[in-house]
Amino acid sequence: MRLIKIFLFTAAIFLVAAANASKKNTFTDPAKSTLSGKVTDKKTGLPLEGASVYFSDLKKGTITTANGNYSINNLPNGNYLVEVKFVGYKSALQNISIQGNVIQDFSLEPSVVEENEVVVTGTSKATSIKKNPIPIVSIGKQYLQQNLSTNIIDAIAKVPGINAVTTGPNVSKPYIRGLGFSRILTLYDGVRQEGQQWGDEHGIEVDQNSVEKVEVVKGPASLIYGSDALAGVINLIPANFPSPGKTQGDISAEYQTNNGLFGGSAMLAGNKNSIVWRGRASYKEATNYRNKYDGRVYNTGFRETDLNGMIGVNKTWGYSHIGFSVFDDLQDIPDGSRDSATRKFTKQITEADTVRPIVSDAELTSYAIPALHQHVQHYRIYTANNFILKGGGRIALNLGYQKSIRREYSHPEIAVPGLYLLLNTYSYDAKYYLPEKNGWSITGGVNGMYQNNDAEKGTEFVIPSYKQFDFGPFLFAKKSYKKLELAGGIRYDMRTFNNDALFTKPDAVTGFDKAVYGADTVGATQAFYTYKHTFSGLTGSLGATYSFSKTFSAKFNVARGYRSPNISEISANGVHPGTNIYQLGNLNFKPEFSLQEDIGLNYNSQHITVNLELFNNNIQNYIFNQKVLNSAGQDSVIIPGNETFQFQAAKAHLYGTEISIDLHPHPLDWLHFENSLSLVYGTNKGVSGKNLSDSAKYLPFIPPMHTFSELRANIKPKSGAFTNLFAKMQFEWYAKQDKAYLEFGTETPTPGYSLFNIGFGGDVVNQKKKTIFNFSILANNLFDVAYQSHLNRLKYFEPYPGNASGRSGIYNMGRNVAVKLSFPLNFN
Repeated sequence: MRLIKIFLFTAAIFLVAAANASKKNTFTDPAKSTLSGKVTDKKTGLPLEGASVYFSDLKKGTITTANGNYSINNLPNGNYLVEVKFVGYKSALQNISIQGNVIQDFSLEPSVVEENEVVVTGTSKATSIKKNPIPIVSIGKQYLQQNLSTNIIDAIAKVPGINAVTTGPNVSKPYIRGLGFSRILTLYDGVRQEGQQWGDEHGIEVDQNSVEKVEVVKGPASLIYGSDALAGVINLIPANFPSPGKTQGDISAEYQTNNGLFGGSAMLAGNKNSIVWRGRASYKEATNYRNKYDGRVYNTGFRETDLNGMIGVNKTWGYSHIGFSVFDDLQDIPDGSRDSATRKFTKQITEADTVRPIVSDAELTSYAIPALHQHVQHYRIYTANNFILKGGGRIALNLGYQKSIRREYSHPEIAVPGLYLLLNTYSYDAKYYLPEKNGWSITGGVNGMYQNNDAEKGTEFVIPSYKQFDFGPFLFAKKSYKKLELAGGIRYDMRTFNNDALFTKPDAVTGFDKAVYGADTVGATQAFYTYKHTFSGLTGSLGATYSFSKTFSAKFNVARGYRSPNISEISANGVHPGTNIYQLGNLNFKPEFSLQEDIGLNYNSQHITVNLELFNNNIQNYIFNQKVLNSAGQDSVIIPGNETFQFQAAKAHLYGTEISIDLHPHPLDWLHFENSLSLVYGTNKGVSGKNLSDSAKYLPFIPPMHTFSELRANIKPKSGAFTNLFAKMQFEWYAKQDKAYLEFGTETPTPGYSLFNIGFGGDVVNQKKKTIFNFSILANNLFDVAYQSHLNRLKYFEPYPGNASGRSGIYNMGRNVAVKLSFPLNFN
């Protein structure tokens, strides 16, 4: 109650401050301000048909006509960043003061690379990625379409500084510069994604087909987003609405050879009379994947169904949108069990588990979901609102509700979920943007969430039920000079956390444990005890970008991050199905605090683009998972078949670099030779007063050095049935990772490996050069290399270590070829 009063009091101050700052301002009157003009090729002066002119902060835009003209009506007065984009050209970004009817022409320069994207993540409002001191990368639609992946996190895992922790092909968790899990905040359309992020094998509940663009903040973003953004943010952004008077969409299909994945998606969106709407339905299904050593890996198939949509209104006073999404995934999770003689996969068929038969070939190729699986459902409804004030200020209010239902079926003879979690999340985000004056842009706001998680409906209890409330006011300011951009701010976060006690008794019918209450707790086992705590922290950042010339710029940013411990780190005490782990928490943890310095250099000329990023990150109270040994120095086993792990805390130091070089020599602008290197070191600094052994001097789950090279040809035939053709070859090299957390056998070193990928595709057009369909044929791991990623959790699923094969654990996916087709839909 005390926190609710604080929240309401702060919200009242926020609204009063907004009203006073705008004096007599109300929402803007319906004066129909207009931005219009023409978009042309800077070299030839010819008009560019189909160029996009878009205001990210207003969510309004249009495309140019055949003569290059455009017009955007019903714009509110004020200063806004407009982005003009066209394929094969460098984007034009310009701050424009909208007062009445404004005419602005744009001339775009041909360019084979894009270094000036507009981003909305990690900052208070839309800004240029080139001028933003925060290290951000933007990943567009073309990259997502023309690379092979099985989920949206896997799709971006080749980007420098980004990796994925995987548990099979459809479960990937993002990793940024050696940090992941609940240190990375995932957003969907700007709304925080809340499932059960604490779980090792819990993926991101988002339809990858609905994502048009991904923005990644590489470093602390606690200033804007609070706890859980200590390592960065991944914002999954759906497609913009079409131009006024247009209805457009697409129908797509995909097939992948390795696991027989087939999927399809259909989308339709419209914009008429200021009403905007969008809807999408998707489905994908796969059987067990395969590789050269393991053959088909049992229990790695999945079946996913998705539905999402949005409807809203765009007016002179701003916009108001309401959206929803439904995610339903039946997910197999392997346990790695094998026959000791043949190393063929076996399966559990009885609760006693005394005999495990070998899985048949028919089962290995079947699309049927086995008895042991996960059923993950995620429902979301949210609203995004932006109200324009007469004086040029704005109020943004975003509210969301999510329900995450996770059932993990671990009983082979009865369809009762072992783990059954029901999470409700109510999120809020309110911001006031002061009118811009003298180059100053100032934003004040407050955001957070309320959660309650019911963990008492299953038969196995790894975490207790809990409630938490987050509250975080912040102030962010940016100052623009001719060549210099300064940005920074301050924030205070508070999280009240309360988990419940839990008593269990065997069920009289099934014999499995169940939660009991009241008088039934007499003689019951107490699995969890009541725990209450308030975590808090002060964070901030300060950065600068300086443009030495049109081709060269430098960035510097220093930021303090904050993260509260999650439920598993605090209170876990039980077997987590699907992990082969008995997990123990620690009630004595304090919040993590990081201090990260970033330096970035960018050079972009007609022939070469070079990016260099350096980072240094020190973390206090860094929490990590460690295997526990018994008094005899052997693996501690509380429940047979499961190794025991407990969370620990120490000081940590992470540092590294990302370097990318893109060669596009003139006049061979159609040819790209892109190269990148990612390197991160993670060292365990331990706890004061305790000596570290050599086997504990590195942090767990640190990705190895990674290089990536792509030779790519983009060809636009002047005649014929094809256009926008591409052909590419990719080479990936991962160094061996021997700087692992070897203490008690928590991790093992991982050998290095190299992968070769190819792909080609393009658009098939009619006589009027309108696209009939788009196609891509892509192949990953063309030479079918058998390898294990250091961040592959299946690497440790091995019942017979030291076996005659000389191999341990499950290997990653082998050769995989995909065919993608997409049919655009356009209506007036």
